[in-house]
Amino acid sequence: MVLVGATRENITMCDTKGIIYNGRTEGMNKYKEEFAVNTDKRTLEDAMNGADVFLGLSQKGAVSPNMVKNMARNPIIMAMANPDPEITPEEVAEIRGDAIMATGRSDYPNQVNNVLGFPFIFRGALDVRAKAINEEMKMAAVNALAQLARQEVPESVCKAYGVDRIEFGPEYIIPKPFDPRVLTWVAPAVAKAAIDSGVAQKEIPNFEKYKDYLESRLSFAKEFTRQIISVARQKPKRLVLPEGEHEKVLRAAQKMVEEGIAKPILLGEEAHILELAERHNIDLTDCEIINPSLAPNLDKYTKLLHNMRQRKGLTLDEAHRLLVRISDYYAAMMVYCGDADCLLNGYSRNYPDAIKPLLEIMPMQEGYTSPSGAYFMVFRDRVVLCADTTVNIDPDADVLAQIAMQSADTCAKFEIEPKVAMISFTNFGSVKMPRTTKIVEAIKKVKDKYPKLIIDGDMQADTALYRPIAEEAFPFSDIKGDASVLVFPNLEAGNSAYKLLWRLGGGIAIGPILQGFQSSVHVLQRGSGVNEIVNLGAIAVVDAIEKGKQKHK
Repeated sequence: MVLVGATRENITMCDTKGIIYNGRTEGMNKYKEEFAVNTDKRTLEDAMNGADVFLGLSQKGAVSPNMVKNMARNPIIMAMANPDPEITPEEVAEIRGDAIMATGRSDYPNQVNNVLGFPFIFRGALDVRAKAINEEMKMAAVNALAQLARQEVPESVCKAYGVDRIEFGPEYIIPKPFDPRVLTWVAPAVAKAAIDSGVAQKEIPNFEKYKDYLESRLSFAKEFTRQIISVARQKPKRLVLPEGEHEKVLRAAQKMVEEGIAKPILLGEEAHILELAERHNIDLTDCEIINPSLAPNLDKYTKLLHNMRQRKGLTLDEAHRLLVRISDYYAAMMVYCGDADCLLNGYSRNYPDAIKPLLEIMPMQEGYTSPSGAYFMVFRDRVVLCADTTVNIDPDADVLAQIAMQSADTCAKFEIEPKVAMISFTNFGSVKMPRTTKIVEAIKKVKDKYPKLIIDGDMQADTALYRPIAEEAFPFSDIKGDASVLVFPNLEAGNSAYKLLWRLGGGIAIGPILQGFQSSVHVLQRGSGVNEIVNLGAIAVVDAIEKGKQKHK
């Protein structure tokens, strides 16, 4: 603070014994002696009387409402004790309306978080092989953060925090921890300070190229999933996990609670789930556990399921057995009845078995007769949604049109502009046969319903994704090698393509995402890892949030 320009005489430091003043002996050491002041004040309350700034890292309740009341006009209060600040923003707001508040908490404005500093200080230091991290480098980081806070905030960052706009002011004085720009602002500033102060062992000849290099180091996939997780945190939903008797599912549930993504509901025998959690040191404190065979809603769900499926040959007894023996059915009924907001299954089952209860129970969105499956394929510089990769084996023109519209809707939910390429082995009618003419028919059906949606085809995959081919050979197309959605003509093509992109093309697959249902229900790939379960759980929550908005419209 002194290096920034604060006058040492205007800084009053306090510890558990009160003000650190000249002549004090109790609890003193050489570090405190440096900031001892000449004063007859002795308590924190004395120090805050008339103060412009409070900077705290102590304990909950250390600051009283009366202390805040006696501060100067327009005070800055940085109450950074964790997990609970010295005084909360709500308490301050009751006392006065002119204070600027900051805490260490993510659920309040102005979160002071060390993730804004140390990763990027080290990044800049390492990239110039600095022999030390000195005050000049730390000051460079401080000034870079201060400058960044005054820049226009991108829409993607605003969406990650569930708001339409963020701008510099009382509730935004420091960049958000999830702002990806922090890397390219702080690290170069630190590296330059290291060079200028003589501790660097390596020069950076071109800082613009260095910034490009830093951009390339960002994992686009991680950033993409972080944004989804951050949106899910704004309104965590009740996520039912029917395979609650599996360790990875329990670990994923714990992580979702820790991340604030969802409120997991685990299905299974409670004693077995708790024993498994204890054995593997998994904390399920904030997870609900339901045993379908003992649940109070079992009779209600049995009658409803029987009514739905009685003309498909399902008896009342069979409905009861399905709900008790196959937890996917119970989970689907929970979502159908509004007792859960979203569902995630498929960890221990093959895909057809996992999706079957959903097809039998869950209603489709208006205008759709078939669901579809899609994967986000995330590369260094772009995201592409591939569909259908999991559901429809040989779709006709009508189903292809539905897949295209569902995929465009999925992209829009995640702030990606939908540009839909209908993929084939042909380009714009170069071969006319039933499997290509159905694509043309599908495009017409989509255009009739959504004339403003960018959709084109039939086209080969490289025409959809490689700008030189699109611009030189097909300049009339609305897609200039920049497709964000690839709709494949059949399941063989879609499933093979996404797996080739995943295994050989360097893409990261996020999904599968089920599209077209009224509710947010999704099926994992069998044997998914914990992070994959968490990521798809976050997608399920965001999907539930967006579908909730559509219902209210």
